Amino acid sequence: MSVRSTAKRLASVVTAASLSLALLMPAGPAFADAGFRQWVASFRATAVQSGVSGAIYDQAFRNITDVDPVVLEKARTQPEFTAPAWDYFDNRVHDQSVAVGQQMARKWKPWLDRIEARFGVDRNILLAIWSMESNYGEILKRNDIMRNVIRSLATLGYADPRRSKFARTQLIAALKILQSGDIDESHLSGSWAGAMGHTQFIPTSYQHYAVDMDGNGKRDIWNSIPDALATAANLLRKNGWQAGKTWGYEVVLP
Repeated sequence: MSVRSTAKRLASVVTAASLSLALLMPAGPAFADAGFRQWVASFRATAVQSGVSGAIYDQAFRNITDVDPVVLEKARTQPEFTAPAWDYFDNRVHDQSVAVGQQMARKWKPWLDRIEARFGVDRNILLAIWSMESNYGEILKRNDIMRNVIRSLATLGYADPRRSKFARTQLIAALKILQSGDIDESHLSGSWAGAMGHTQFIPTSYQHYAVDMDGNGKRDIWNSIPDALATAANLLRKNGWQAGKTWGYEVVLP
């Protein structure tokens, strides 16, 4: 038997084996992507019925062709939050975070004065929220953490049964944010679950509480610190914050 004929027979065996394996393997990304694209196409009618223009919808999804695998992994592995509050604070509040907070208090003092006067919320509370939610905006610079909000919410709406109802509601709200002109789709970034900006607002909360504090005509919690902090202050005020009171009191039970 010649080397050439042996090579041909070997190639035939490998090809046959490969085809057999392909038939036995579950549907791969191409099939999943096709399903996702079909879902996006069908969800368009729901969005339009909810007040999103077809043009905005099409523009938002023009470069989104598949699910975000990072979002799916985060959704699958998200741990339950079981740490006691004080342990959580001890891990997040330290000398460095306090020092940065003091720097931010000085840097943004004129705006903090105005926000405090308008909403009656202590500046230190707002700085603490900013620190805890985005590390004073540092998280927003992390491309490995920040995701496309439309793609993230569509991924969850399509592929995560536990979060699909929530995600679809948030997706429509996010599309309406684009429609309002406050931000464009290329800058609508957030966490894997859709929390956005310096103070990490989900889209529906943004709709209810977002403030254009700097007066430029846009409620921009991604790029405007005054807008982000005023939005947090507005949420607190509208949910019963009382000026002059602290955020909470420790209760020690016998």
